Amino acid sequence: MATTKRTLNESDLDQFTGTEQWHRHWLGRVTFTDGAKYLFDNAGAYWLLDEIVLEQSNRRVKAEEFQVWKLTREVGELKSGATLTCDDGNDNVVFTKRIPFTDFPLAEIKLYFTGGVILLPSEY
Repeated sequence: MATTKRTLNESDLDQFTGTEQWHRHWLGRVTFTDGAKYLFDNAGAYWLLDEIVLEQSNRRVKAEEFQVWKLTREVGELKSGATLTCDDGNDNVVFTKRIPFTDFPLAEIKLYFTGGVILLPSEY
């Protein structure tokens, strides 16, 4: 069975301005929108969803009613990692984690988390 490598670009994500369905994370505490699901599906990045959900037990993260999650890939030929940060929407970082390896297709992605929902900025 042949597999097709999925591709993703920022313009793919710009099409999402709302959601028709709410998707529930397997832990049941968090939902996410159609746009976020599209991102996780097409980037092969359900690990990113899990990181955001699991960090909700971190008291500094949980204290923020509105969270901006940003994954930034390292740049360079021999670099394969990324940095995941969460801030309060005013650039006050409350969480940082280095991801040692990722094949995430975009140089950077930003997601919002508010009211128990993960969504793309265009869906806010």
